[in-house]
Amino acid sequence: MFGQVLKLKHQRVAEQLAREIRGGQLAPGTQLPGEHALATRFDVSRNTVRQALTDLSQQGLIETRSGKGSFVTFDGRAIDDRLGWSRALAEQGVPTTVRMLRLELVQEPELAERFGLPSAECVAIDRLRSLDGGPAISIERSRIPAVGPLRELPERGLTGSLYAALRSAGLVPAQGEEWVELARVTQSDAQLLGCTTDDLYLRTRRLSRDAAGGFVEHVESLLDPARFRLHLRFGEASE
Repeated sequence: MFGQVLKLKHQRVAEQLAREIRGGQLAPGTQLPGEHALATRFDVSRNTVRQALTDLSQQGLIETRSGKGSFVTFDGRAIDDRLGWSRALAEQGVPTTVRMLRLELVQEPELAERFGLPSAECVAIDRLRSLDGGPAISIERSRIPAVGPLRELPERGLTGSLYAALRSAGLVPAQGEEWVELARVTQSDAQLLGCTTDDLYLRTRRLSRDAAGGFVEHVESLLDPARFRLHLRFGEASE
């Protein structure tokens, strides 16, 4: 009987917190109150709180970090990444900050051979994306053609969105392909993301082309699986 009562208590706590998360009262990146505060609020034991937090974590609503606390990871919004994570997140109102890791002209012979590019010269744009005031959620490494005004980006800097820069050069993503796999991160990427090399991340590779099939962008991303989920649609209804 005691075990059954305890189970009902932690379910009640989890269900209430889940309602607040799904309802937007607890925004993505928000740190939940500590175990003592939650135990006081719901008039339950800290063990009951821990069980409730485990339930929320298993539902993909929160992430608990040792020594730091529990953070909301659910935002309840579908993200269309056909035009890139930056624009997709912005359009959904997810507040993020971006740190430029690299912006320079590079030679990408392997990329040129793989996709039949007329030149191996590309602009490398590597960025670290974080929730506003919160943890890092992705690393994005873009390669775009070094043509027209795009070739000057390393000198003048990327002042607006990458999508706007591409449009200014007459490159509008209209079609493409994306590959996804689970992968462990390198030591250097782990330091940027605030994780360990044992953590698994979603590694995506997206090739974007314009309406005529011309190369627009190739981007490799590492995405925190606690904050990104993929929903693929097939057939005519997905257009």
